[in-house]
Amino acid sequence: MPAANEQNFHDYKRAEAKALEIMRAMKTSTPRTVDIELALLVAIFELHKPSLPGPTVAKIIQGHLDVLSQHYARPAAPAAPAG
Repeated sequence: MPAANEQNFHDYKRAEAKALEIMRAMKTSTPRTVDIELALLVAIFELHKPSLPGPTVAKIIQGHLDVLSQHYARPAAPAAPAG
């Protein structure tokens, strides 16, 4: 039996795969990236709507963005050799 944190990770990976599948489907419905971005953000607010106010959801999203932006940051270019 997997540990709780291992099971949580597997659950997350399944949800991530589904979200990417939905995003790919959305790309076929509109060429505008901003439309997809806003629709996905609305979905997050709707997910939390029954239990959390909008400003709290915005803070949660910002926290996730802070972490993810580090993961997706471009690696620094290697330094040019001296000489």
